[in-house]
Amino acid sequence: MIEYIILGLLMEGDMSGYEMKKTIDLSVGMFYKASYGSLYPALKRMSEKEWVSVTEEEGSSKNKKIYSLLPEGRSRFMQWLKEPLTLDRNEFLLRVFFYDYLDDETRRLRLHECRYNLNREIGRLQAVEEIVAGELAEIPDPQKHYFRVSVLSYGRHFFLMLKDYVDQLLKGEESSHENNGKTGQP
Repeated sequence: MIEYIILGLLMEGDMSGYEMKKTIDLSVGMFYKASYGSLYPALKRMSEKEWVSVTEEEGSSKNKKIYSLLPEGRSRFMQWLKEPLTLDRNEFLLRVFFYDYLDDETRRLRLHECRYNLNREIGRLQAVEEIVAGELAEIPDPQKHYFRVSVLSYGRHFFLMLKDYVDQLLKGEESSHENNGKTGQP
């Protein structure tokens, strides 16, 4: 995952490893933690794959390495970004964070697919909750299973919240598309 975050950051422009770490911490750091111990080995691997290039700036005490996005890196990033959204919270949020780079059609398609998958999961979890409620009604001390059952409820509520978020994204996408059409902008 760190590779795609790096590629996404380099879509904005060249950066040092230190600048990347700082940007990650201030942006996607809420749902993805990166250490220098994961960042620099990833940059090395990506340089070897020719996804990024590295140049050294001569400076005061240390040579500062600046990383730039290469065409193969841009291609890999866009390929990853266009893939269907997963319901894994961290990967979902990372992709959406970079969704401004996607074309409108692909972005809408992926968001609609995600909403469909969320509706299926919500329905599945509701069905399981009904089964579990029936089973709990037949056992002598259902409170012994309170915390286990609460996790099931959390899952359903989480997916409902995520669906609301996707609905908001789609609504914003449609509103933006309508406004661009009215003003004659692309």
